[in-house]
Parts: sequence; C-alpha cells; structure tokens
Amino acid sequence: MEKPKNIIGVDLGGTNIRAGKVIGREITQIKSAPTPSAEAEDVVIEAIFSLIDACIDEQTQSIGVGVPSVVDVEKGIVYDVVNIPSWKEVHLKEILENKYKIPAYINNDANCFALGEKYFGKAQAYNSVVGLAIGTGMGSGLIFNGKLYEGANCGAGEFGNVPYLSHNFEYYCSGQFFAEEKPISAYEAFLKAQTGDKEALAMFNEFGHHLGQAIKSILYAYDPEVIVLGGSLSKSYEFFKGPMFEAIQDFAYSNVLKNLKIEVSDLEHSAIYGAAALFLNKHND
Repeated sequence: MEKPKNIIGVDLGGTNIRAGKVIGREITQIKSAPTPSAEAEDVVIEAIFSLIDACIDEQTQSIGVGVPSVVDVEKGIVYDVVNIPSWKEVHLKEILENKYKIPAYINNDANCFALGEKYFGKAQAYNSVVGLAIGTGMGSGLIFNGKLYEGANCGAGEFGNVPYLSHNFEYYCSGQFFAEEKPISAYEAFLKAQTGDKEALAMFNEFGHHLGQAIKSILYAYDPEVIVLGGSLSKSYEFFKGPMFEAIQDFAYSNVLKNLKIEVSDLEHSAIYGAAALFLNKHND
C-alpha cells in the first residue's frame, strides 16, 4: 500500500524555527531548532534545510513557510524580516524549489494563521474569516469566499497599523499595551488576573475596550462571518471578553452583531498547520 501524501509546514520565527509533517488532519512529526537570527542569510537558510531534511520524504507534495514579514507571494521573495536582520531580500521559494524539486509556498505568518484556522481549526465551516493574532504585536489574515486574500502586496488586513488614539490599534491591542502603558508584561497581568487582582482585571477591561474598537473597524471594512482570535493574548480571553463585546454594541448594523461569531483558536501548532495550508489554499476548490 502506498504511503499517504504529506505537506511540510515551516514556521520561521525570530526565536525558533519549527517544521512539521502534515498528513491529512494530523501533524505526525515536528522538528525545531533555535533561529540563528544574528547570523548571515545562508546560515538561517541552512537551519531551515536541516529541519525540512528531517521531515521530508518521497511522499511530500509541497513545502509551505510562514514568515513574520512582507512577502512577494507570487515569487516567494521574503523582505526585511525584523528579527532576522540579514534577511533583506531572500528568494526563498526559488531556493527551496531548487533544492527539493517540489512546489514551495511562502506567506506572511498572520495569513498562515488564518489559513490554518480555515482548514484545520475553528473557521472550517465558514467562507468569510478574519484571523486576528494578538500577542507581542497584532497581525491578521483574511479569507474571502474560502480563499486567502493577501492584497496586491501581501499587505491586506494589516489592521494593527490603522491609526487609533495617539498610536495605532497594534499599540493598544497587543502586548505593547501592557508593556508601554502599565508597565507590566501581558503574561504577568494574566497571572495576576487569575488570582482576582483588581488592578490586573482593570487592565484587561481597558484592553478589551480597545480590542472592541479594532473589531468594529474590522466589521465595517470586511463584515466576516467569524473572527478567530489567536496569539498568546487570546489565552486571556475570559478577562477581556466582556468589555470587548460591550465596546462593539454601538456598531451601526445590529444584524451584523446578531450574526457575528468570535472564536478563540485551540489549534495546537497552528503556525505549522497554517504553513501547510498554503498548498491546500492553492489546490482545493
């Protein structure tokens, strides 16, 4: 009996690189290593190679890579990775396809998050999706008519950069809010909130209000069926859910609010699933 086909998903982060083999709906193998982020471009590429080499086999159909930067999606060129200074213009698709002789797909990590939820997570039943990753920063990916929408320059859905108050939404709707405004790390605030600390709970009330304002902008712009929250701060959902929903109650179209669904991702290894889903996005109708 022939072995089932698989896809390799790679999550390139500033701290770690992870690669996984996805067969059907399951990750059957994961390899990880620290990202040599201070090293030359080719050193980082070799680190990616070593993880792919540990997972790939003759049944691998494709390699997908999610990166925290702007990507020329058609050509698979990665530009200006903030946490990897040597990566100014890396022709990653070409590099991977030349080495492994199979298709490679490269995209922004927030887009991969949305795709991972569409194919493997909470958004499987929906065709209109916004995946909103809230952690150190605020990233988002858009699914329209069941397909990823990146925009002309892989910049669609960058709600975090929309001006808001004295900064932008990312400043108030990510870990930056806690670090810059309080100051305390979001994780420390989460631990304190779990003990019922009133000051920490007040911080999450304020955070939830700001996130609600961002969600209203998303609703006016895209009117999705579902918004899926991910990223480290989504684990604190119970502490900001109430003020977040309260903040969107003055949205102009009541029917939108009645139908809106907001979910919290529970997909483990979502970045690997999302990178693998780049292949499915291209080949599934």
